[in-house]
Amino acid sequence: MKRNNQPEPSNQEPDTSVRANTKSHRATEQPDRRGKTVAIIQARLGSTRLPGKILLDIAGQSMLERVVSRVKQAKQVDEVVIATTTNDSDQTLIDYCQQKNWNCFRGSENDVLSRYLDAARQFSATRVVRVTSDCPLIASDVIDELVQLSAINGNDSKLDYCCNFYPIRRYPRGLDCETISMDALERISRLAYIPEHREHVTLYAYRHPTEFSIGSLTCSSDYSALRWTVDTPEDLAMVRKIYDHFESTGNHDFDWQEAAAACMANPEWQKINHMVIQKAA
Repeated sequence: MKRNNQPEPSNQEPDTSVRANTKSHRATEQPDRRGKTVAIIQARLGSTRLPGKILLDIAGQSMLERVVSRVKQAKQVDEVVIATTTNDSDQTLIDYCQQKNWNCFRGSENDVLSRYLDAARQFSATRVVRVTSDCPLIASDVIDELVQLSAINGNDSKLDYCCNFYPIRRYPRGLDCETISMDALERISRLAYIPEHREHVTLYAYRHPTEFSIGSLTCSSDYSALRWTVDTPEDLAMVRKIYDHFESTGNHDFDWQEAAAACMANPEWQKINHMVIQKAA
């Protein structure tokens, strides 16, 4: 059987992480029997189609701030970490995180799997929630449901991996999130040796479903035609339209169901980015 011949990633470098001065959401509470759930938000400034997108403004806040704020609302998350790269170009992002007093971590740009694993080790995670920084409508209730699903199985054992887009997508693209146990993350790092599996953190798991216990979260209606992730200027215009709509009505805490209803009531919004082609994993 093939194995990863690369050395195990290390978290020995002292300058890879910066902890916030104040504790993150629920960090003052003792972790329950789930252990410690850490949401790791994958972020960098070097986007090819929309450079620097995560610091662009959406109704008065940066895209990254929108993501962090929504993730911190998740009741099942004990700590939130921004995981960026060691590239000099991402120093601006580190400075921004420190200004906001957010936990941050630096790791490999291309070996994102090692970046996640080292960040999870650094912040003592037993379970990781994976979120990307280009999803400014990410939903805290979906995160909570995924974490709860991952901790409950028919034989009272924990699932290795859960997501809300595999094997069938019904949520809008842009609400994607995943949970993975630390044991499964370590196992993937040992087994994944091709660059594609190192770049896309959990790809190995759902391409080898018989090797892991996998759970899937879905919803009753199909919203998969809605595109809320931000890869292009058209995508940014779409999410700005949604945020501007709710800001104008004074609803600053709208949920994803309200956003979906607004999109259905205003079908012309969907035309803004309906021609955008999703990049393949």
